[in-house]
Amino acid sequence: MNWDQIEGKWKQLGGKAKEQWGKLTDDDLDTMAGKRDQLIGKVQEKYGIAKEEAERQVDEWSARN
Repeated sequence: MNWDQIEGKWKQLGGKAKEQWGKLTDDDLDTMAGKRDQLIGKVQEKYGIAKEEAERQVDEWSARN
């Protein structure tokens, strides 16, 4: 799924993102509203991982949804 589709369906997909990254809060998900860069930043911040790793995780997640 491309990011335009993800942004359009964020209400439904936000729950799947929270399943994938349990440290994300509902407020985090509401604030990012499906924006790829914001999701990468939050995953990087919450899990203390490198930006490249966060990008890889987010891209793999988006490919599955």
